[in-house]
Amino acid sequence: MELRLNDAFFHMERMVGKGQMPDVAQATQLLYDLCKANKVKKAIIVVEMMVDSGVMPDAASYNFLVNCLCKRGSVGHARLLVEKMENHGYPTSMVTYNTLLRALGKHGHLKQGLQLVDKLVQKGFVPNTFTYSSLLEAAYKKRGVDEAMKLFDGIIAKGGKPNMVTYNVLLNGLCKEGRTDEAIRFFRDLLSKGFNPNAVSYNILLRNLCYERRWEEATELLAEMDGEGRSPSVVTYNILIGALALHDRIEHALEVLDEMIRRNFKANTVSYNHIIACLCEEGNVDLVVNRLDEMIHRHCKPNEGTYNAIALLCNQGKVQEAFSIIQSLGNKQNASTHDFYKSVLLSLCKKGNTYPAFKLLYEMTKVGFTPDSSTYKSLILGLCLDGMLDGAMEIFAFMEENKLGSGSDNFNTLILGFCKAQRTDLALKIFEMMIEKGTKGYMPTEATYSILVEGMIHEKEINLAAYVLKELHRRQVVSQYTVERFVMQYDLEGFSL
Repeated sequence: MELRLNDAFFHMERMVGKGQMPDVAQATQLLYDLCKANKVKKAIIVVEMMVDSGVMPDAASYNFLVNCLCKRGSVGHARLLVEKMENHGYPTSMVTYNTLLRALGKHGHLKQGLQLVDKLVQKGFVPNTFTYSSLLEAAYKKRGVDEAMKLFDGIIAKGGKPNMVTYNVLLNGLCKEGRTDEAIRFFRDLLSKGFNPNAVSYNILLRNLCYERRWEEATELLAEMDGEGRSPSVVTYNILIGALALHDRIEHALEVLDEMIRRNFKANTVSYNHIIACLCEEGNVDLVVNRLDEMIHRHCKPNEGTYNAIALLCNQGKVQEAFSIIQSLGNKQNASTHDFYKSVLLSLCKKGNTYPAFKLLYEMTKVGFTPDSSTYKSLILGLCLDGMLDGAMEIFAFMEENKLGSGSDNFNTLILGFCKAQRTDLALKIFEMMIEKGTKGYMPTEATYSILVEGMIHEKEINLAAYVLKELHRRQVVSQYTVERFVMQYDLEGFSL
């Protein structure tokens, strides 16, 4: 599949290079396929090639790409793409802008969201309830729910018309801050404002009541969930199952799962992962196997959460049992065993579960699995997330000694790991080691510099990050595109080239 995608991409590149116009349907399909294969940068290039050759992508595919970038957290890339398309005269819709605003809200970028809304109003766009909801989400994530309430009052004063989506954002904000009693009063007051709480409203409140072990109130609230728009859903049941499992009420969680299935709700992987994690913590291997068999029988595909749940058996000293279960799951997958094992290790390392990752890796090697450079890079990141920086250095040294992977890529992985561990100071020392190597294959790449700048930003060293970015651009080691992405995504105040 990857080879076919690359061939199609290079074929289109050659066509456009010769001045030929690509087929719209084929180019659009390539865009979708690249996004699904997680090759979003190439998908952006496809759109740019289409526009440059005089072919305009349809609104659905363009919005799909913007949405794909936003879901990956690449809000800066998404904003740059929208800006470029606007410069080409592409008629961007409010749907696209709301996608951007939703991503900004999710990451708490309030200032950028407000600036974007002001820009839209100047262009003649009319903000809608989704626009306001995104701003409110950004406000409570950045400044707390009280500030979000003030912004909400300001929106109403300007003629904004809230709906249940808007109120749910504020309800969620109160619950996130642990202000459950206030959230209940807010919830009950909605009727006097002429709004009927929907299933989402109930689920938000139910989640908090469950995690605070207020089971009686949760049961009463659940009993209210009937009728159009507020009937219990799979999400409702998963909230109950997750909370019961978290608080070691596994028998009750199993009863809820069984009731959910009896009532013809389609249980999903999330439903089972809560149960499996709890059973693994108890070391109950037989029940784990039974529930996994039931899960697969019901066409719920194991995912990262499943592997991390099974890995909890390692903490109970049941490494071989955990490996046998993983091995059994691997035999039921379509992918090769080698790729499956790599995927499991990556899933564990992404969560910082490096102890079970190493235990399972040992078992995997006994049945012929040979770790490659990508496996070792996963372990480096996992160790960094676990705070075991010396261990990460040891694996890095092993890779270098045995010439596993590209030199610059290995350094980049370690630098990224140290930045994720919020030790940008150590990342800079690794960067100095990279410079000292000074040989071909070890030179810093644009990715290296981007990782370091992002590390500084996440450690709240905004002024330093802006200064370094400016210097890197002046020395022509990062592109104008990268600079614009950082400025847009992180609102680097006072930045100018």
